[in-house]
Amino acid sequence: MDKLRRAMLFAPGNHPALLQNAGIYGADTVIFDLEDAVSISEKDSARYLVHDAIKHIAYPCEIAVRINHISTPWGYDDLDCILAAKPDLIRLPKGETAEDIKIVDEMISQAEAKYGFEQGSIKMMAAIENPKGLRNAFEIASASPRMVALAIGGEDFVTSLKGWKTKAGLELFVARTELLFAAREAGIQAIDSVFSDVKDDETFIEETTRIKELGFDGKSVVNPRQIELVYRIFTPTGDEIDQANKVLAAYRAGLDRSSGVISLNGKMIDAPMVIRAERILAYASAVKAGQRGE
Repeated sequence: MDKLRRAMLFAPGNHPALLQNAGIYGADTVIFDLEDAVSISEKDSARYLVHDAIKHIAYPCEIAVRINHISTPWGYDDLDCILAAKPDLIRLPKGETAEDIKIVDEMISQAEAKYGFEQGSIKMMAAIENPKGLRNAFEIASASPRMVALAIGGEDFVTSLKGWKTKAGLELFVARTELLFAAREAGIQAIDSVFSDVKDDETFIEETTRIKELGFDGKSVVNPRQIELVYRIFTPTGDEIDQANKVLAAYRAGLDRSSGVISLNGKMIDAPMVIRAERILAYASAVKAGQRGE
């Protein structure tokens, strides 16, 4: 079972109080942000605040850091500083090419060797935020064994299309599905974009339900109150668990009888139904155990 990343909570890297308390909200992952949430004048101080927080606070969840892109004046400095503290995950924004991933991967490898960290222990994910990145999504997703997820940056992506962000979300449907295809082909997770209107629970729930039905593994969030809403949607219901158990019981009984056709309540049970049932039960077990590990 992969690490649960249902809700990935962004926390600005330039606010000491938020850094200190970020782990108390129950998110599967907290992403300390050094990019969009931090002004140019605070870039240097923010990276040291995040470094010290990771070094000295025992967070009960996965800790990721969104660095500035390596094409900016701050990206390499972010990596030099943050990697010394050993975050669990580096999130690279504005992913456009596999070469970006390979460069960051090499820097992480060098840091792991320098500081005596286990090789491969620091993971990576990339955010796809424009058409070029989407076109190269599979190459980005498969550029390093450290890659565990692709995310879509919805606001930036729609802006790059010269479009408008709507409640219905049709403007992102193609990008979301193509990103999901790339992530699945590479065998990694797919994480949806933030929903910035924290007062609009109704649309947030509709959007999160939609991306869960598409197959996404989780959603980036910007407010702690959104975490429980995400969990409510992603956690299998009692009815779903009961149905999954019935499907597997009928399937095993059919195998014991060497039956060529296996059915439940008049509906044929085929391999995809069995796989989905197994996935539901594995997911429910991971949620129940509060799994945070690989």
